[in-house]
Amino acid sequence: MADKEGREHPHSLQGLLNMAIEAGTESGSTHQTEPISEERRQWLQEAMNSAFSGQADEVQQMKDCLKELSRETSDEDGDERKENALELLADLCENMDNASDFCKLGGMDLMLNRYLSSPEAELRWRAADLIGICSQNVPFVQEMSLSFGALSKLLKLLDLDSSETVRVKALFAISCLVREQEAGLAEFVKLDGFSVLMRAMQTDILKLKIKSAFLLQNLLISHPEHKSTLCSMGMIQQLVYLLRTEHSPFHEHVLSALCSLVTDFPQGIVECRAPELAFEELLKERCQMVQKKEEYQEELDYCERLLKICFRGSPEDNSMDR
Repeated sequence: MADKEGREHPHSLQGLLNMAIEAGTESGSTHQTEPISEERRQWLQEAMNSAFSGQADEVQQMKDCLKELSRETSDEDGDERKENALELLADLCENMDNASDFCKLGGMDLMLNRYLSSPEAELRWRAADLIGICSQNVPFVQEMSLSFGALSKLLKLLDLDSSETVRVKALFAISCLVREQEAGLAEFVKLDGFSVLMRAMQTDILKLKIKSAFLLQNLLISHPEHKSTLCSMGMIQQLVYLLRTEHSPFHEHVLSALCSLVTDFPQGIVECRAPELAFEELLKERCQMVQKKEEYQEELDYCERLLKICFRGSPEDNSMDR
């Protein structure tokens, strides 16, 4: 496409810079502004050359990292070089363009089919972390990861890996593939991901418990259509059981998930009222325990909301205060 003077519109940043320089020069003859100085023109050219060089350098760095990661090594030095390569890739792929290029260079395939199953926990968690970083808010990367079976592999790590860090990073990557991603969530449900989340909340790993409950709450808010599925698998009973474990910051997130689960959902309210749960008594006791402790204000608010929703009205009158 050309402008009214017949000049082609630029198709690159370099072309845009050239047009800007030309426009600045021409402005001296058509307007009352000073033409761009030769020094300024040279500075702009150098800045743009540096930007293009930096972009090319980053692609080359990714290629070098992948070359290192593709080598077959089993010694300590080799593992350290691979850890360093994964760390550098994680930094580079914070940039969404680099994340896409990483996949196009075969990086995602390498992570999923080799490094997630590495015998070294350090390499497994770094691979899971890199998958999550690349997948955040980048549909192309999400779709590619899902097509490679990423969710199945990550759910297995979350459920069964011997390393706490690997499990936490696997959950991070799962979250990046299912939040605001319809195809990812559909695959997550198909693979019984909610059951894996439930088991993660039953571990002794506090960070994993909190992050699992947070993801559950987020999915309930954005996809309330799954509430009946969760109720049928006994999620309410499991969450109430978790509230009876030793008190911890995790309980605030459990209560928040319960609030999301029962809001505008009569079936959930009915289950909360089951006499064998003794949920009302538990909530009242918790209110008494935390009501004068400022650090537990959010937890107190959730308890009071649940009491109001589940035990002070009919199932039809169940909207959470907003």
